[in-house]
Amino acid sequence: MSRLWDLSHIVPVERIVLEGATVPAMFWNGVRERADRVWMRQKDLGIWRSWTWAQTGAIVREVAHGLLALGFAPRDTASILSNTSAEWVWVDLAILSCGGVSNGIYPTDAASQVQYLCEDSGTRILFVEDEEQLDKALEMRERLPHLQKIVVFDMEGLRDLQDATVLSLDALRELGRAHAAQHPDLLQQRVAALDPEALAILVYTSGTTGKPKGAMHRHAALVYMVHAYNRFLPQDERDERMCFLPLCHIAERIAGEYFPLYTGSVVNFVENPETVPENIREIQPTVFFAVPRVWEKFYSGVMIALKEASGLQQAAYAWSIGVGTRIADRVMAGQPVGAALKAQFQLARWIALGNVRKMIGIDRARYLLTGAAPISADLVRWYLALGVPMLEAWGMTETCGASTCIPPWKIKPGSIGPAGEHNRMRIDPQTGEIQVQGPNIFSGYLNQPEKTAESFTEDGWFRTGDVGTVDDEGFYRITDRMKDIIITAGGKNVTPSEWENELKFSPYITDAVVIGDKRAYLTVIVMIDQENVEKYAQDNGVPFSNYASLTRAPEVQALIQSEIDRVNRKFARVEQVKKFFLLDTQLTAEDEELTPTMKLKRKLVQDKYSQQIEAMYR
Repeated sequence: MSRLWDLSHIVPVERIVLEGATVPAMFWNGVRERADRVWMRQKDLGIWRSWTWAQTGAIVREVAHGLLALGFAPRDTASILSNTSAEWVWVDLAILSCGGVSNGIYPTDAASQVQYLCEDSGTRILFVEDEEQLDKALEMRERLPHLQKIVVFDMEGLRDLQDATVLSLDALRELGRAHAAQHPDLLQQRVAALDPEALAILVYTSGTTGKPKGAMHRHAALVYMVHAYNRFLPQDERDERMCFLPLCHIAERIAGEYFPLYTGSVVNFVENPETVPENIREIQPTVFFAVPRVWEKFYSGVMIALKEASGLQQAAYAWSIGVGTRIADRVMAGQPVGAALKAQFQLARWIALGNVRKMIGIDRARYLLTGAAPISADLVRWYLALGVPMLEAWGMTETCGASTCIPPWKIKPGSIGPAGEHNRMRIDPQTGEIQVQGPNIFSGYLNQPEKTAESFTEDGWFRTGDVGTVDDEGFYRITDRMKDIIITAGGKNVTPSEWENELKFSPYITDAVVIGDKRAYLTVIVMIDQENVEKYAQDNGVPFSNYASLTRAPEVQALIQSEIDRVNRKFARVEQVKKFFLLDTQLTAEDEELTPTMKLKRKLVQDKYSQQIEAMYR
């Protein structure tokens, strides 16, 4: 039975559920207390494999002792260049257990970027996923005199490799087993000696304006954050999580690794990034965190499938989602849901909504979490109408995860919620900038004291760079990034993210960047959803030979224009977009235009496509 109208099942947890002042201390306490319970599951070659806490502990112990055998010392740095996987977590916990500093590198980074990150962090041991990532490491290792060893997770295609610098993860574990037999107490001594104020992890910013900056986070801050998470978004050992976003991003590192470590919830790793939709349907997680692009993709998939449905099926969905929407509106207004409407919803779920939830993979979800980018209020309302509350959280790399979160009992689409009890927030009266203060704030940028100083006010508040407002209930709303606000030639202030979020609600549009600073009118750069637009073209007999020709087809241009017209009707004339152009290159996470969380980089896109932008103003 859906609990859409009764969110009392999400009860804050005040007690400490797992002792430990550092991440390794918590982990090893968990191994002792939860020994035979399953903690991790990962799909490999079509088969799900499970690891208990005790089995995970044995692996982490072997990897850690392997590092100790290589002379890995406290405060040494090791980096991980890999997609999200169980191996990523084993290695991360082993590095921290040795008293070292763990640094993640996006697997989409080029060799030159890997070189910079390893050099800046002083990386001594580099873990890589496979042959593809090893090639990057070998290309730049001569320029990294501090790099001692490269450890490979998957040795497929590398069995005949003879290189003194390179060894497999299995070989490192074997080395660790021998070292543990000779020094059985050394790892425990390292964990016990670890200072909670010691540097634990580095999380590098995306570097859209200059070189990436390594944000430094202490063990104490990481432990503080997982305690805070369990006060406003509690989980326990009955919960099933899915870990698939990059673990080198602060959001997944906290929510997908350290928080489940603390609470004991089961972590499921997908087979690979391409199998995420299939794996979600298999796992049916009880708590699901994803970025807005993922939620938009699920929604557009449902909308496209609905167009192929029979008239009866479409009518059943329309009636059912109408019932859900009426309940969602009452929930958001804080009004009670009557027995008759509850009964209608049960019928609606049986007729159509249950199938939609199963199709997405959220039928068991207690709540959904979204963050890392703004999301359309209409999208939040749609998921709520399905019977699953979507809670938007807001935070930054520098705030060590979420600083705010929508509480389940007060859902306000368009808001990021009140400040969490773990930190304080304020709005600068002169600039409108949101500023944050608390034990969760980072310790500064590695090797960049000037950038660190610029990030704080004179009285010690962190400058987020986000502009926002706060209402009389203490709920914050992000209006835009300070650097992104558009002031038109007519002097009108425009917040582009609000317009862009409305446009991304379309199943045919993946992302958009509004242009117009010091211009007479607004224009927009659009990245289409390839799968859905291709299907539209096929269904409507639109000829195309490749992605570029698809974007240039007059029918596709008209389709996107209709979506822009739909959004324009929601805004005043001076805030309406007059012209657009479609990116004619299919972008992936490896392209420089996209961040690792698949958002278009505003400044880079504007610079790279300056000629096309100028053409829209001629």
